[in-house]
Amino acid sequence: MTPNFTPQVLMLLLPVVVWSLVWKGVALWKAARNGHTAWFVALLILNTVGILEIIYIVVFSKGNQVETPRRDVSTADDQKG
Repeated sequence: MTPNFTPQVLMLLLPVVVWSLVWKGVALWKAARNGHTAWFVALLILNTVGILEIIYIVVFSKGNQVETPRRDVSTADDQKG
């Protein structure tokens, strides 16, 4: 039995799918970069229409970001004097 989607249902479903895919992509990318394997698998399997993904991004991905050290760039004139 094939579901019969009306144009109104499709117009409502399309933004929800796009919303979910955008948040899922960002959350999966952050989980992979932070080495959170369990989160990556959970985010990949569970479909929560972006809710779990937003929670991961806001709460859990912030603390483990690695900052790159800044190098002091000085000119040759600064080193002479």
